[in-house]
Amino acid sequence: MPEYLKIEELIALPRLSNPSISSDGTKVAYVKRQVDWDSNAFQWHVWIYKNGNNYPLTRAKNESYQPKWAPDEGLYSNSLAYLARPNERDRKKQIFIKPDADITGIQVSYATEDITAFQWAPSGSGFFFVSREVEAKPVKKRREVYGDIEYVNREYRNNTLYYLDLQKGLEKNLQAHKLPKDLREGSEGKESNGNKEEKDELSVQFTCLKNLHIHDFDVASSGNKVALLAAPSPSLSEQDKIEVYILNVDANEVKKLDVPFIGVKRNILFSPDSTCVCFTYFRTGKWFDDKYIAVYNLETNQITELTADVTGINECVFPLCWTTKGILIWWQYKTSSNLALLKLNGEVTPLVADNKSYIQIASSSLDGENFAYIKGDSKECYELYYNDTRVTSQSDILINKAFTQKEIIEWSSLDGTKVEGVLCKPVDFDSSKKYPLLVRVHGGPKSTSLPVALDDNTYPIESFVEKGFLVLLPNYRGSNGYGENFRSLNYQDLGIGDYADVISGVDFLIGQGFVDGDKTGVMGWSQGGYISAFCATYSQRFKATSVGAGISNWVTYYVSTDIHPFTHYYLGDTPWNDMEVYRKASPMTYIKNSCTPTLIQHGDADKRVPVSNAYELYRGLCDVGVEAELVIFKGMGHGVNKPGVARAIWKQNLIWFCHHILGESIEGFYLD
Repeated sequence: MPEYLKIEELIALPRLSNPSISSDGTKVAYVKRQVDWDSNAFQWHVWIYKNGNNYPLTRAKNESYQPKWAPDEGLYSNSLAYLARPNERDRKKQIFIKPDADITGIQVSYATEDITAFQWAPSGSGFFFVSREVEAKPVKKRREVYGDIEYVNREYRNNTLYYLDLQKGLEKNLQAHKLPKDLREGSEGKESNGNKEEKDELSVQFTCLKNLHIHDFDVASSGNKVALLAAPSPSLSEQDKIEVYILNVDANEVKKLDVPFIGVKRNILFSPDSTCVCFTYFRTGKWFDDKYIAVYNLETNQITELTADVTGINECVFPLCWTTKGILIWWQYKTSSNLALLKLNGEVTPLVADNKSYIQIASSSLDGENFAYIKGDSKECYELYYNDTRVTSQSDILINKAFTQKEIIEWSSLDGTKVEGVLCKPVDFDSSKKYPLLVRVHGGPKSTSLPVALDDNTYPIESFVEKGFLVLLPNYRGSNGYGENFRSLNYQDLGIGDYADVISGVDFLIGQGFVDGDKTGVMGWSQGGYISAFCATYSQRFKATSVGAGISNWVTYYVSTDIHPFTHYYLGDTPWNDMEVYRKASPMTYIKNSCTPTLIQHGDADKRVPVSNAYELYRGLCDVGVEAELVIFKGMGHGVNKPGVARAIWKQNLIWFCHHILGESIEGFYLD
C-alpha cells in the first residue's frame, strides 16, 4: 500500500496565491510560498506562467510579492512590477520592475517605510502606493530621552497614499549604483542613522489624506481620480468607521461620498470608464451579515444595491475586478465557490461553477476574455488555472502516495440545526471496523473546512489518518458558505451552541457504527482553539484536547485583544453591561468540571488572542488536577510564522493524541 506524506513533506508543499493576469491576457504572474528549512523560513516568490511554461522571477532569499502587470500604454507596457526587499540590511518592501525576461528586477521606490500595496498609474508612467506615515520628530526625540513610550489610542501612524514617478525612480537607481555604498545618499546601501532624518524625495504624499488610514484603494482609468476606503485610524476597533472617498489627484483634494451603509466596507473598484465605483458592504454592520455589492455613480450620486433580490445570489458576494464585460465576482456556497461576471442590471454569467471544487482567488484581463484562478478539490491540491486549463503541477506530490479521502457529511445538531462537515478517511476505510475519532475545529468562526486534498496548515491530518484515526472537520454554526441565518446562530450563543454542533457530529458518527466513542479527541486553532477549550471544560466526552491560540476567558480576551469589537458582534455587549453572557461563553467558567488532558500551544507575541488566555487556562487546569502541557512559541503571533514552528506544533499534536487515545509512548513530545 502506498505511504502517506510525512509531516515535513506536507509543511513544505508550496502554497499559491495572488494570480495576476496581464492586460493582453497572455501571461499570468502568481506567488508561490516555499520552505527553506536551513534558514527556518517561509519564502515567497513571484512566478510567471507564459506559453505553457512556469518560471520563477526571484529565488532564495531574494523574495518577491504582489505581482502587477503594467497597462498596455507607456514605455514599459510589457513590464511586471512587484514588491521586494532591497537587501538583507534594508528589509523595507519597495517597488521593483522587470521590463523583460533578460533584465533583473530594478528597484524604483525608496520609501522610508514598508510599501504594503501599490498600483500602476493607468499611463504606465508611475505608481500609486500605500505606506505608513513617517514617524514624527517629537516622538523620535522623546524616545531618546525617556525610552519607548506608547500613548494608547492617541499616537498612531496611518497608512497613507503616495505617488511615485517611474522615471525618477529609474534615475535614482542608476545614479545610486554608480557610486560606492558609503557615498549613496539615501540609497539602500546606507544604514538608517538615528541622528539623520530619513527622507523619500521621490514620492509625493497626498497631504489631504493626512487624517485617514487607508484600507483599500483603486485608480480610475483616467488617472486623475483614486477611490479609497479609509478609517480615522489604524485601530481595528474602528473598522466599522470605514468610509468611501474620492481623491482628485491634480487638485490634491478628497471628498467623502454620502454612503448610507454602516459597518465595514471592502473591495473598492473603479468601473472601466471611471464613472462608477463599487464595493462590498454589511447591510447592518454585523460581522455575520451577508455582504452585498453597492455601485456608486459619481456623475449622478446614485447608489445601486446588487443584493440577492437583484442577483439571485443568497450569499456574501465579493468583486475581484471590473472588466468591460462586467464585474468579476466570487462567492461561496457551502464547501464550493463560484466565479461569474455581474452586470449592473443584476445579470450573472457563470465562468466557473463546480460544486465539487473550491476557488480561492481569481484575476481577469480588462476585456473579460481571459482569466486565471487558484482551485482545489478532493483529488487535487490547489493549482493555478488559466482559462479553465490547469497550468501548475502541485498535485504531482500525490502520485504513488496515499492521501486522506474527504467526504461531505451532514447531521442534525442538538437543536435540530443541520450541520455539515468533512470526514477524513483512509484509502482502505472499512465501515465494519471501529475507528478512533479526532475533531479538528476551524477558526474564524467565519471560515470553512473544505474537501481539498492536503488542505490543512495547522494540524497533521494525513499523519492522524495514517495512524488509524478518522478526522471530522465540522462546519459549525457561524461558518461561511451556509447563509446569513446560519452564520448568526452563534450570536450570544458562543461555546454552548458550538459544542452542540461538534458533539452531535461525534454522536452521529458513533451511531454509524464505525467510530469508537471511548476514543475521541478535539483540537483547533484560534476560534477553533476556543471551542476545543470549551469542549475540554464544559464536557467530559473527549479523551484528549489540544488548544491552539484559543480564548479561555472572554473578559480577559475583551480587554487585551487588538480587535475587541469582535466580542460586541458575537456576545452582544461589553462585559460590564452583560457579564452573564461572557461567563456562559467562557471555558474558565467550567474549569472545575474538566478532566480532559489538554495541550495548550500559543505564541507569546499574539495580539489577536493574547497569551494571557493560555496561561489562565493552564493555571486553572493545573489547580483542579487535570493533566496539562503549555508550550509557548517565542516571537510568534497569532499564526505560524516559521516552518520549524509548524513542524513542532504538528509533531506535538501527533504524539499527544496517539499517547492519550492510542496508548502510545509520549517519547519525543519534549523536542530535543
